[in-house]
Amino acid sequence: MVTPLPLSQTDAEIVYPDSDGQPMADNTIQFRWMTVIQYNLAWLFADNSEVFVAGDLLWYPVEGNNKLRQAPDVMVVFGVAKGDRGSYQQWKENNVSPQVVFEILSPGNTVKEMNRKLLFYDRYGVEEYYLYDPQKNSLTGWLRSEPWLEIIDEMNGWVSPRLGIKFEVTEETLILYRPDGQAFTNYIEVQQQLEDAESRATVAEEQLLQERQAKEIAEERAKRLEQLLREAGIDLDDNE
Repeated sequence: MVTPLPLSQTDAEIVYPDSDGQPMADNTIQFRWMTVIQYNLAWLFADNSEVFVAGDLLWYPVEGNNKLRQAPDVMVVFGVAKGDRGSYQQWKENNVSPQVVFEILSPGNTVKEMNRKLLFYDRYGVEEYYLYDPQKNSLTGWLRSEPWLEIIDEMNGWVSPRLGIKFEVTEETLILYRPDGQAFTNYIEVQQQLEDAESRATVAEEQLLQERQAKEIAEERAKRLEQLLREAGIDLDDNE
């Protein structure tokens, strides 16, 4: 009896897991920043079908290597279609690498870990890399200057070449501005704005209804008065 040789990894189907077993965020602050950046960038490019924005999605840059991967807190890819993905397998996306990535630091991140991420992003084609530490309110950025990512000297007031968004570091926090000058908002703020807009619309509708009803009442009174005058023998046409 001949024992069949086990399939090599090249012969068997390689599995690219959708999860690395790590939590999406270590704390509420990190999670809040991730969602604010991801949602606002998704809104910013909502009308562009060729911009893909994702949060905490595993990125596999090389086919055949399921160990080589990173999951940026937020990544933006220009030139690929929107849509749901279990992971970003670059060779299935016309070999387009994410151009912009964001990382939000948490107390659990180590220097070694973040250096490894920087090297990964540098090696696999990221054009802009932004690293924010909300605890220290510290923002660092890198911009690709072929062939490497080089640190951006001054981030306060910096405008992303790819995204068009502006970074402002105040004494208390980081503020991101859309190209139209509107600041990034969180879900609660957006919901409040929608409720305020709906409330204003309701008030405006009620005012229009009241004005319409008042006009109808006035017209009805005018018609009634005209009828009474004619019944009294007063010809309104003769008085014109």
